[in-house]
Amino acid sequence: MNTPACATVITAIEAAAARLEAAGVAFGHGTTNAFDEAAWLVLWRLGLPLDALDEVAEQAVDAAQALAVEALVSERIASRRPAAYLTGEAWLQGVPFFVDERVIVPRSLIAEPLADGTLDTWLSASTRRVLDLCTGNGSLAVLAALAWPEVQVDATDLSAEALAVAAKNVERHGLQQRITLRQGNGLAAARGPYDLILCNPPYVNRASMTALPPEYQAEPAIALDGNTEGGHDGMDFIRRLIKGVARQMSEDAVLVLEVGNERAHFEAAFKRLPAIWLPTSAGDDQVLLLTRDQLT
Repeated sequence: MNTPACATVITAIEAAAARLEAAGVAFGHGTTNAFDEAAWLVLWRLGLPLDALDEVAEQAVDAAQALAVEALVSERIASRRPAAYLTGEAWLQGVPFFVDERVIVPRSLIAEPLADGTLDTWLSASTRRVLDLCTGNGSLAVLAALAWPEVQVDATDLSAEALAVAAKNVERHGLQQRITLRQGNGLAAARGPYDLILCNPPYVNRASMTALPPEYQAEPAIALDGNTEGGHDGMDFIRRLIKGVARQMSEDAVLVLEVGNERAHFEAAFKRLPAIWLPTSAGDDQVLLLTRDQLT
């Protein structure tokens, strides 16, 4: 990094960003560019608030601190592990979550319509039970419980290791009385009927799985690969879900499903489903909504 002895926080970030850019690391686990990733790593390493760069930008960085920053950036480049695995923390909609290699880094776009109130128009005064299917580190379950204090949330996952991470986040946010963790494959652990089902499942198609950058390959493949039952379009889990989910839904319930960049494959697999596509920062083709009536 060659950080000068008279470095400041902002010059350390700029130097780190240049290294990340030159190394060609991949982003997408909380940041989308080299500068933001560098700011995250530098501020975390220096023990500074991640949301206060303007206030600390000109703060001096001594030689020992500069070496610590350089070591962290070097590890990010050499290992190609997402920054969240190095810091042990990721943020979603401004809420902090513990993460490690047992779960994918939380980034579900479902968090946006959940947090901004878009989903409120699909709920009723009688909404009381929510299912977060494929909960991973529990972030959507936590966000749902925070958004709607009157609901109870079941958070399910096939992976016992993921649920161990989710338990840490449920406890971190003091939601043990309102979020129940359940282990099971797909809907096997569901205890419906639910008024709202959130699902960010494995949906990456086979060709895309083989082309993933190392940062994504560092994550559990079980949470990404949508072809574990012999398919190639990423829809294996979703096919089972669509077939059985209505039985777990109350009369006016809705399913909110993330398919990422797989809209074309989803529509090819479910030609007769009139999905409602929800706007997100990544576009209007990443997250969809289906009512129970549509599913039956």
